[in-house]
Amino acid sequence: MIPLRDNVPGQNTPWITWLLIAVNLLLFGYQSSLPQQEIISFFNQYGFIPLDLNQGISQGFGLHLLSVGPTLLSSLFVHGSWLHVISNMWSLWLFGDNVEDSVGHFRFLLFYLAGGVTASMAHYFFNSVSSLPTVGASGAIAAVMGAYLLMFPLARIHTLVPLFFIPFFFEVPALVFIGFWFVTQVFSGVSSIIVPFSDGGIAWWAHVGGFIFGLLVIPLIRKKRWQYRCFYEDGHYHCLYD
Repeated sequence: MIPLRDNVPGQNTPWITWLLIAVNLLLFGYQSSLPQQEIISFFNQYGFIPLDLNQGISQGFGLHLLSVGPTLLSSLFVHGSWLHVISNMWSLWLFGDNVEDSVGHFRFLLFYLAGGVTASMAHYFFNSVSSLPTVGASGAIAAVMGAYLLMFPLARIHTLVPLFFIPFFFEVPALVFIGFWFVTQVFSGVSSIIVPFSDGGIAWWAHVGGFIFGLLVIPLIRKKRWQYRCFYEDGHYHCLYD
């Protein structure tokens, strides 16, 4: 299922969402300009490597651990391919504005970064001996999706479902769309434990950890309880703030 748009209007300009998207795209453009060997070094330098953190913890609080810590943040802005960065930024564009509305610009930035770090730690918990660099904003965006689900469960997600190269369009409640997405992440994460190396290079548990972070933290930081209602009119569901 490919989300196209939602029907919850934004109330304010989502400056932080736009900034995050711009930074991610600019950094990916720079990364793509590097020679192949330098790109590998770029991943190893700025991606989060669980084994490095594991070794840093075992050696005690020192320079090695201090060098690994910043990658928990830098890895959120590094992506593996154009498809990777575009799919992540599209999801952030779709869900980020409403969450930013609910908490304010600065708190949204902190929420996004903290969600990403929590997601990386969830990945570390299940993959502490992995030497592969983990990159991408998926964990942070999973936190945004968890927050969105909690606040707008009845919002409609306009969704494209391609079947046998034939496009079908549906309006799916956020509870169904995001809930189904979360179930697939948990299922894939469990499968990666039962069948090692079956994860296809995807940090499933980072998605799960980020999502749970969003669910738990958003009630504590949103500025107010959003009151909104959904109704059916002219063949479509509409959601409006009261």
